[in-house]
Amino acid sequence: MLAVLPEPLRAVAAQRLAGAEPVLRQRLAGLYGERADFLPWLGELMENIGRLHAARPAALHQQDALRAAQPDWFLGQQMLGYCAYVQRFGGTLNGVGERIAHLQELGVSYLHLLPFLRPRAGENDGGFAVANFDQVDPALGSNADLEALTARLRGAGISLCSDFILNHVADDHAWAQGARAGDPALRAMFHVFPDRALPDRYEQTLGQVFPQAAPGNFSHVEELGGWVWTTFYPYQWDLNYANPAVFAEMAAALLRLANRGIEVFRLDSTAFLWKREGTNCMNQPEAHALLQALRAVVAIAAPGVLLKAEAIVPTRQLPAYFGSAAAPECHIAYHSSLMAAGWAALAEQDAGLLRQVIAATPALPPAASWLSYVRCHDDIGWNVLRDEAGAADDPTAAAARLARIARFFSGADGSYAAGAAFQSSDPHAAHGSNGMAASLAGLETARDAEQRAAARRRLLLLHGLALSFGALPVLYMGDELAQQNDYSYTTRPQHAMDSRWLQRPEFDLQRWAGRDDPHSEAGQVYAALRQLVRLRRRLPELAAGAPLAQQRSGDPALLALARGARFLALFNFSAQPRGMALDGRWTVLQDDRVIESSVTLEPYGMLWLARTDDAVSPQIPSMAATQGTTA
Repeated sequence: MLAVLPEPLRAVAAQRLAGAEPVLRQRLAGLYGERADFLPWLGELMENIGRLHAARPAALHQQDALRAAQPDWFLGQQMLGYCAYVQRFGGTLNGVGERIAHLQELGVSYLHLLPFLRPRAGENDGGFAVANFDQVDPALGSNADLEALTARLRGAGISLCSDFILNHVADDHAWAQGARAGDPALRAMFHVFPDRALPDRYEQTLGQVFPQAAPGNFSHVEELGGWVWTTFYPYQWDLNYANPAVFAEMAAALLRLANRGIEVFRLDSTAFLWKREGTNCMNQPEAHALLQALRAVVAIAAPGVLLKAEAIVPTRQLPAYFGSAAAPECHIAYHSSLMAAGWAALAEQDAGLLRQVIAATPALPPAASWLSYVRCHDDIGWNVLRDEAGAADDPTAAAARLARIARFFSGADGSYAAGAAFQSSDPHAAHGSNGMAASLAGLETARDAEQRAAARRRLLLLHGLALSFGALPVLYMGDELAQQNDYSYTTRPQHAMDSRWLQRPEFDLQRWAGRDDPHSEAGQVYAALRQLVRLRRRLPELAAGAPLAQQRSGDPALLALARGARFLALFNFSAQPRGMALDGRWTVLQDDRVIESSVTLEPYGMLWLARTDDAVSPQIPSMAATQGTTA
């Protein structure tokens, strides 16, 4: 690697290589070391890493140096994310650039643009079926437009996050086309089986991601003369990471994108990377070894870049995606259990599930963060809560409980929610729920001012949780304007079977133009959310990794989160007012009221409190408290 670098880069590169190469070699040797060609392959990999490092623009080398010197740069309470589709937020990459002022007004420092690389022709799972990792979707712009956008964002203090789909490629990707044409090296990039014997054995223990739209995990491809592994859709072919060429190609593709200015990579479908018969082929040890090796590559060649694990798994399986001090993995991990439990608390008017998830959430390792959110482009997957939702002596209890919650958000039994069940024909199942946050919170069905006010409070309650939990919070496009479901997908044949398009509307320019109108729905939500963001920015207690503990509230509908010794966030998940005793004197940060002894929260109310007396309450954890502790 060092031999291919220009002299000015060698000294710093040698230091980074010394720190990360041992883990990289160890993990790759564990995966591929028994192959006779391992050492020549490893040498070629390192040489390519060196060439890509040398090709990195000077501005990014400078940013790498700054961030390597401050590896916790993304943990502060000033960090705020925003997630959007390019075509629905700005139309094109250049159009997104014209929305930077809106992002700055919100206080955004991290922009996640959902897939914008060239997708499969035709249906492509919202861009998640990638046909070319080195080319922007021509409908959205060019590679030059991408580089111009990353430069503009960087100048505005905003890091661009891109999806990097690790598990699969589109069936019209060059590798898939070559495999179809009979190239044995490219065929080896995929899992291909000559008959159904082995696939049928795998299916005995595999789950199904999309049981209605794409049942099964294998698809017959005539040109291959067999069956290819397709976890998600038939047009998304799973990559075979038992082949070292796959790792080398994907690592190089990521570095090339990083050299275009992408600073964060959402590693899609990380749980599925390694296949093992007799298991569900999720969260296998080799998948973590692959991610740790990829982290080492980034640490050597682009240390200013962050890796984010999109692992929608139960709470107990999340910490593994951070790796260890000796072998770090991802910098950020989605806390999908926290998100789902917040919605569940609204449905049940009980914060019990949420308290269990928080109690099971371990302290963060150094220079790592959870990602908290209220909604995203995908469904709310209730099954991540199975551990917390059931009883050890009744394995069916969790499924029944989560099915009730799912039915609530599909609008059943008089619910205020306007959502849709996802990928399940069984009314007693709980696969997922779709809908924009405002619609799920009841704004769409509200019929009078009182109902609308309650829906707004529910919407802000969940955002307040995401903003105060101790994570990198991400807003989903349109939620800041209380945008509602987009039903137009039902008229598009290629989308009509996928209710996730409910939460993929066009950015509403009319609502945005009225965002400062205090009498409009959008204006009220926008003002309240901006206030929370501004408050958060000045509270170091709300940084990721700062001490967090639960305080006993005495009421199942109440959640009380203490951050350090002088901040308390109170959440009422009930439709009724709830009171709570307090020790000491507090200021309500939203309106500067001073309260003592007790406080009453309105239905679905949330208060952020700052201690204003000199005494430190014994009920509120000291700065030594850790996440997951109940005071």
